[in-house]
Amino acid sequence: MIRPWLLGSASVGMIVASVALYLTAVPPAARSGQQQRRAIPVPEAEAKTEDEMKPYTEMISGTDVKFDMVPIPGGTFLQGSPEDEPGRKEDEGPQHPVSVEPFWMGKYEVTWDEYEIYMYSLDIARRKALGLKATPLDKLADAITRPSAPYTDMTFGMGKDRFPAISMTQYAAKMYCKWLSAKTGRYYRLPTEAEWEYACRAGTTTAYSFGDDPEQLDEYAWYFDSSDDKYHKVGQKKPNPWGLHDMHGNVAEWCLDQYIPDFYSRLSKAKPAKNPYARPTKLYPRVVRGGSWDDDAEMVRSAARRGSSEEWKAQDPQIPPSMWYHTDAPFVGFRVVRPLREPTEEEKKMYGPDTAQYW
Repeated sequence: MIRPWLLGSASVGMIVASVALYLTAVPPAARSGQQQRRAIPVPEAEAKTEDEMKPYTEMISGTDVKFDMVPIPGGTFLQGSPEDEPGRKEDEGPQHPVSVEPFWMGKYEVTWDEYEIYMYSLDIARRKALGLKATPLDKLADAITRPSAPYTDMTFGMGKDRFPAISMTQYAAKMYCKWLSAKTGRYYRLPTEAEWEYACRAGTTTAYSFGDDPEQLDEYAWYFDSSDDKYHKVGQKKPNPWGLHDMHGNVAEWCLDQYIPDFYSRLSKAKPAKNPYARPTKLYPRVVRGGSWDDDAEMVRSAARRGSSEEWKAQDPQIPPSMWYHTDAPFVGFRVVRPLREPTEEEKKMYGPDTAQYW
């Protein structure tokens, strides 16, 4: 499957022309012009209780692209690292109990296959090329703002099909989630930092989800010693106990939270904090988790934390710098979650994109 990307001053016309190469597998319903007023039913995605939650596969309508979601049970865990954990940093403590509600999480990091449909409006171009009418869900998704054209190849030559999408800002990742929610009819967002660590640990209390021995890391993670200085296709390493791949390494992953070094000290050590979330109040720094292909073993531990930086835009030639791209952060990507309990409109607003902080 061939996908276009923009270089320099490439025009939208070039993208549309390239989409002719992309039209390789259109679902039969789309070919026949059938329209859906609701999301295509996915029985496995339907659940009212935690016990009813199952793994499911979501198809991005009007395309042949799909992604897998894994059920994560609700529960309580000890967030952060013990003081004697090798490689530990001060921002990982003090350890404190946290309670999270059940949710589904992407089995893999979001790939270019998924992200470019949104990034380059390939879904819209495909419909135009095939003469198809937009479904009600398409119309909702079409109204979501898309990224501006990047000024360089955002893969930086590391690979595209089945490789994780990278170098987007947290805002761009949030907007993708907003688009995906409209496109599928199911609510998706980024994980909170607490949800991310809970899912990464998968019931373990060790430095990594497989234990404390970094000598085993090659079996589970792409990191500095194993990556050959680049990211890799998702899902090639062993999953954690809950079936999630690449939680350690490959690309660091955006969370919803503001990065606050002493945030854990603000939470009770006596009783579990329920769904804690450091709602952003400024652009920098925001939380990324999991470490990347460019990090040492200590930075891909379950408890390791990192904040974003203005330096991630150091080479951006645009004035003001783009709100969509961190061109100097080819180590950052994301994965999505879908809470079992759909948030209220106020909660969705709290978790959603915050454009005002980019101006």
